[in-house]
Amino acid sequence: MISTLPKKGHLLIAEPSILGDVSFNRSVVLLAEHNDEGSIGFILNKPLNYTINDLIPEIGASFKIYNGGPVEQDNLYFIHNIPDIIPNSVEISNGIYWGGDFETTKQLINEGKITKNHIRFFLGYSGWSVNQLEMEMQENSWIVAENTLKNKLLSKASTLFWKEKIIEQGGEYVLFSNAPENPMLN
Repeated sequence: MISTLPKKGHLLIAEPSILGDVSFNRSVVLLAEHNDEGSIGFILNKPLNYTINDLIPEIGASFKIYNGGPVEQDNLYFIHNIPDIIPNSVEISNGIYWGGDFETTKQLINEGKITKNHIRFFLGYSGWSVNQLEMEMQENSWIVAENTLKNKLLSKASTLFWKEKIIEQGGEYVLFSNAPENPMLN
């Protein structure tokens, strides 16, 4: 289901026409915040070559780290679907939460009570100033879609997520789903 106005909890799907943008080419972003002060989101489908254990050695898990976006890439962020065991988390929508008590989170991961299907870590985030996202939408940079996966989003979003979401849009978008990432290399 497509909506024209972005809302907290919606997905932003990069239009196939976004080429050469290293951060957002073929990305799917979860909007964690959208208000009159701007927007914040996390790219769901751009895994990095790091695990949580690489960045925080006291965590004995190999959960992938994702590129959340070009802003504050030296900071670690996380979203999850288990607010009942991670205190101080903030609901984004549809059972997806942002942040929470990190010491508790580390302990629960080490105890095996949090799996990779419950949580996703990001370096950086995607940010838009007031009206910037709306301007990018007028330039046809983004398709806005509801998060139909709800709290199962974390276990479903993968490197093929953009292709799956583009195919869901139907019409001419289906053609773009199989196009090479850089048409100049075709």
